Order: sequence, then C-alpha cells, then structure tokens
Amino acid sequence: MEVIQYSETYKTVWDDFVKNTKNGTFLFYRDFMEYHSDRFQDFSLMVFQDKKLIALLPANRQGDKVFSHQGLTYGGLGLSKKIKFEVVTAVLKNILVYLCENKINSFILKLMPKIYNLYPSDEIDYLLFILKANLLRRDLSASIKNSEALRIQSNRIEGVKKAKKQNLEIHKVTEFDGFWENILIPNLAETHQAKPVHTAAEIKYLQRNFPENIHQYNVLKEGVIVGGATIFETKTVAHVQYISADKNKQQLGTLDYLFWHLIENEFSHKAYFDFGTSNEQGGKVINKGLLYWKEAFGARGVVHDFYEVNPQHHLLLNTLFI
Repeated sequence: MEVIQYSETYKTVWDDFVKNTKNGTFLFYRDFMEYHSDRFQDFSLMVFQDKKLIALLPANRQGDKVFSHQGLTYGGLGLSKKIKFEVVTAVLKNILVYLCENKINSFILKLMPKIYNLYPSDEIDYLLFILKANLLRRDLSASIKNSEALRIQSNRIEGVKKAKKQNLEIHKVTEFDGFWENILIPNLAETHQAKPVHTAAEIKYLQRNFPENIHQYNVLKEGVIVGGATIFETKTVAHVQYISADKNKQQLGTLDYLFWHLIENEFSHKAYFDFGTSNEQGGKVINKGLLYWKEAFGARGVVHDFYEVNPQHHLLLNTLFI
C-alpha cells in the first residue's frame, strides 16, 4: 500500500475516483476544493493498493497539524464502494504512518454526516475508538428523512398562507449578487458580525462548475428580493448552505413559504433535506429559536463530529485483529 500527496497531475484520477466512492460528494472534486486554494496549504492524500486508488483524504496542513480540509463543510476519507473493513484499517494506518514521517503531531478529522453516505460507511468511526481519538467538537444539524417525513406544524403552514396572501413569488435563479449584497451580507454582519464563507464571485464560480449541485432560490415581493436560500445538492441530500431574509420575514412569512416549497416541491425526491447546524461557540450552545423553526418542518438531529488523532497511535491498530 502506498500513500501519495496529491498533485495536479492526479486531478483526473482523483475526480474519477470521487464519482465512484461510497461516501464522496461534489465537494470532494478538485474544482470545488481549489476555488480557495490561496487560503490553505493543500495536503490531500491518495492511497493506492497494487497501483489502484482505493481511498483519498481531502486535507490541508498548518505547521505540525493536518486537518480534514478546513475549506469544506464536511470531510473524512473518500472510500471505494467495494472496500472492506480490514483494508480500511490498513488505509488509515498507512495514512497515520505517512503523517508521522512528515512530522505531523496532530490529525484533525472532520467526519462526513451519515446522511451523505451511499452505503454504510462507519469503519472510520470504529477505528477512531481504537485509536483513542479525542472528540473535539460535535455540531447538531437538523434533517428531514423524506421517506418518513413528519407533518409540517401548523404554525409554519400559517406562514405559508401569509406569504401567499402577500403575493410573494419564489424564483430559481443563476444570479447571486442580489441575494448576497442586499440580504445575506447585511444580515450576517448585523446578527453575527460575520461574512459568508463564499463571496458572491466564488459562489458564482462554483455554480458554473457545478450547475447540477448548487441552486439559488429567491423570494420576491413586487419584484424586490426579500429572502432566499442557497442549496447544495448531492446524491442523497439537499443541504441548505445559506438562508436569509429581510426584517419583515415574520410578517410576510418569507422563509416559511420558501422552505415549504423547497421541501414539498423541489427536493422531495431526495433521501434527506438538511437545514444545516444550529450551533454557536464551537458547537457548545444551540440557537434554540433557530432549531425550533427547523424542527417545525419535521427535521430532527444529525451530528457533525470533529476528532483529533495522534498519528503515533497507529501502533494501536497492530493488535486489532485476532
């Protein structure tokens, strides 16, 4: 088994493998990962067995630490569909040995939430237990399982009725500037003293490269944008990347109407509709009102886990099998 650090010459090999992983999404494609390459020192790894790629790790390096790529919403290892547990163990062991050889003292692994997996893919979770990994952080997202969807609560339906009376309109668009400049950026600045992870130029670049995966929905009143949402679509999940509305959202029912439409009409064919996390302060507190609003649509908890692994603990895997 051989571990190789990714370079541009492997782009086609990397992308072709992502297409056929049991747990990879379009975020793992190099064109997505590299839109912000100036912000991160890439340290992505590829694992070959008999010259065949069997696993990959989107990652970046900071000093003596390697992170499951910090520019991605989620991460972990991309694994082939046919890979079995003993080989997964060897993959992770070889990665940890490689990190030791490159003087890495800490490996921060951001696991992919299970709703994104095409096949059961908990091998790494188990191995983290054997490696005595430290759970650094756990965020709580909220997702709807469409095959067993709960009834949307009446208070959300009242918002939908309100919006219809106000003649609000929902438009799917390929233009992002209006939502970004007039709604999203001002709201994040006022509420959280923050900026969107993506600039308008970046999200437009990504949407051009991934038109089947990135969607923008705006809510208009008399031709003026009053709210919107940016959706990242994978094979199993419609994930809300951004959501925002103007100060009149309660009176207009803006977001109730938009998300009723997205859940019932646009993405009912997906296995899951994911609202995203409701955490603040590194996962340690929950925005109660935000989570309540999501749960009123029938969403329930899904965790996002962050682990720290000591690469030298690869020795613990030597006695795993009997």
